[in-house]
Amino acid sequence: MNYVMEILPALLAGTLMTLKIFFSTILLSLPLGVLVALGEMSKFKPVKYLVEFYVWIMRGTPLLLQLIFVFYGFPLINLVFPRYEAALFAFVLNYAAYFAEIFRGGLQSIDKGQFEAAQVLNLTKFQTMQKIVLPQVLKIVLPSIANEVINLVKDSSLVYVIGLGDLLRAGNVAMSRDVTLLPLVLVAIIYLALISACTIVQKRLEHHFSYYR
Repeated sequence: MNYVMEILPALLAGTLMTLKIFFSTILLSLPLGVLVALGEMSKFKPVKYLVEFYVWIMRGTPLLLQLIFVFYGFPLINLVFPRYEAALFAFVLNYAAYFAEIFRGGLQSIDKGQFEAAQVLNLTKFQTMQKIVLPQVLKIVLPSIANEVINLVKDSSLVYVIGLGDLLRAGNVAMSRDVTLLPLVLVAIIYLALISACTIVQKRLEHHFSYYR
């Protein structure tokens, strides 16, 4: 018990970094994902092809490789990011591409007749999106978004590769120093707690949007 209390501050500090990466990525990648989805559906071909190429690159290469490329590769072209900014840059670009595909699927699933009905009712485009489209899209994409959010909790451990002091790094340092698996057990418990919290939020949101059936 004394040993747990001894290493707990370092693990909690690592958890704070993990949460910082997690929330910052969510706040930035979700709106970017919506914009990218709209770009994929654009009738302006240069924008459409450029956005599709970006999504192809982000989804076709591992996030770990993207992290290494941003932190160690960009300095070769005189573009240097601090560790945290490099991690956030890679995470946001990666997850925005996945969110974009989810949002695109949700938007394309809305029947065109609903847009025509909204025009008959003299609703503006903003009112159509707010009152008719978005409630349905949110309900459709919510399970997929929630799965990506849970993946993000686990993927945040990848920042370890560029030396950022996250939860996994704190646990690994303690394990190597003290030659015991207990730090990694505690790390696993914290990750499970974070994912459980995300799951609870997911179920509550799904219950809320079950109103739109």
